[in-house]
Amino acid sequence: MAGSHRNNSDQVKDLMQFDHASENSNKENNKDEKENNSKESTSKASCPTCSASSSSSSRPSGNGDVKGRPGERNEPGQSQKQDGASSSSSSLSSSSSCCELRDLKRLRQHHSKMGPLTYSSTHIVLIDVPIFNRERKVVAQTGRDIWNSNLVKMPDSSHSLMTAKGGFFQQSSLVPRWKVITYHLAPLAKKTSLDVEDVAVVPKTENYYPKLFPKIADLALKLQHILRKVVPLLQGGQTASITLSQLQIACLLANAFFCTFPHRNTSTPKSEYHNYPTINFSSLFWSWSDRKKEKLRAIMHYFKVVTDEKTKPKGGLVTFERRCLSDTDIPDWRRCEEMMPKLYVSSKGDIETEGTGMLQVDFASSWIGGGVLGSGLVQEEILFLINPELIVSRLFTEKLGDRECLIITGSQQYSSYSGYGDSFEWTGPHEETLQRDDWSRLQRQILAIDAQHYKHRKEQFKMINVTRELNKAYCGFQSIGPNEPDIATGKWGCGAFNGDPHLKAVIQLMAAAKANRGVAFFTFGDEDLEQGLKQIHHLLVKEKTTVAVRTSEGLLCRSEVLWWISHRPV
Repeated sequence: MAGSHRNNSDQVKDLMQFDHASENSNKENNKDEKENNSKESTSKASCPTCSASSSSSSRPSGNGDVKGRPGERNEPGQSQKQDGASSSSSSLSSSSSCCELRDLKRLRQHHSKMGPLTYSSTHIVLIDVPIFNRERKVVAQTGRDIWNSNLVKMPDSSHSLMTAKGGFFQQSSLVPRWKVITYHLAPLAKKTSLDVEDVAVVPKTENYYPKLFPKIADLALKLQHILRKVVPLLQGGQTASITLSQLQIACLLANAFFCTFPHRNTSTPKSEYHNYPTINFSSLFWSWSDRKKEKLRAIMHYFKVVTDEKTKPKGGLVTFERRCLSDTDIPDWRRCEEMMPKLYVSSKGDIETEGTGMLQVDFASSWIGGGVLGSGLVQEEILFLINPELIVSRLFTEKLGDRECLIITGSQQYSSYSGYGDSFEWTGPHEETLQRDDWSRLQRQILAIDAQHYKHRKEQFKMINVTRELNKAYCGFQSIGPNEPDIATGKWGCGAFNGDPHLKAVIQLMAAAKANRGVAFFTFGDEDLEQGLKQIHHLLVKEKTTVAVRTSEGLLCRSEVLWWISHRPV
């Protein structure tokens, strides 16, 4: 890369920081033997490191000049046949190993019977399971009023007390929190309309807001009827799942809107929930900005839908699964023999549209939801705004560790949008057309995985950091059951996190190969990246390169792969 990398493969080897001298020694011995005994072999021409001293014309340019022939594609793991010996760049310019988008698996195409809804010690279901399985009705599961560190401390708990004074509270005293909340919200809920001037920082762009606030208050006050069992925490280091109804989620978010959750208004290091994201919406109303105005438009549209008897979701469920990769589950990446997976890559389209029905990657913060309730407005925040049911995960999901992810199944998309960051704009309702699975969940799966943030870009090429990202991606990509959908992803960990798009793409391909899943990669308008990834994938497929980065000739060539990344033009 101009201005940042030396124009030879030694720079990449330095960055990789191999500590296995024997592997390097074997590699050099094998290469010397090959050069002496196989002068006419095509592998030297296709190996970037071997041809480092050749003229620049023999090197892959990564300049977007490679186009696949119409209708021609190879399945991953199959080498592309060529007439005679030719360089990699020559072969790449005439063919592609990528597949078509239609070749990848989606939930709706590969639906399999799940059986009845079940609960266990690691899967908490907050609706009555027998009634659901028997009658397909959603009824709240009853439970005890428990107040401890393993559960969400609910605002309607009898254990939640606060100091109150004023109104019918004649003197300052400790009273049940829910009594105070009811005292303030009940009069609002009884109103048919509200003067927007009385509510801080509300945009006047939608004329239904005055009638909507009382409905949100009424929804919040139904907490004791809609949710009758305490919500557990998805704590770090523990694989566990929570399934709620969409109505229960709406009720919880209505309470978050009015900031009723106790012990959640501070994130200081000694606070009880310091390792959890914020959930009360107070930060959304501070430091008003155009960004927050557009966020509120999306959120208010969500509440408009879920408080209307004609449009609110009825009977739908959503599952939140925290998945942890144990020591025994971690692959030995140096010995993985899986070859590259199917790959579709395009600079057009996006994850949530063209990737419908696939496992959609959320480029997450370790604090799930990132800055959705603040000023943040990039991929994760946008995803949470158009699917607001995702926001409730902040209530119970502890900060993600290096080997952890969160998978949400069944969330509904309520809004459409345009733009990104400062240009983001809510553009109107989204009409949901997805089918539901046997558990009444919409066939949408979203995977939240957080990438590392690199202050210095070269740090990401160190093997310890590459391995961390491989484990993080594999934690989410690994298949749990049969007929899992393929993966829709893109420039994970790039942008503000300073990740190299080519490296991050190769890491995701390696993790997907180990998980036996194909990949749809969307570059968000980056045509150079699209063509660069097609070249890299074709080289890896042509050479029958495995995840352990061994070629068909048995040479260790991890540095050759990264040569492609470091020598592309900017």
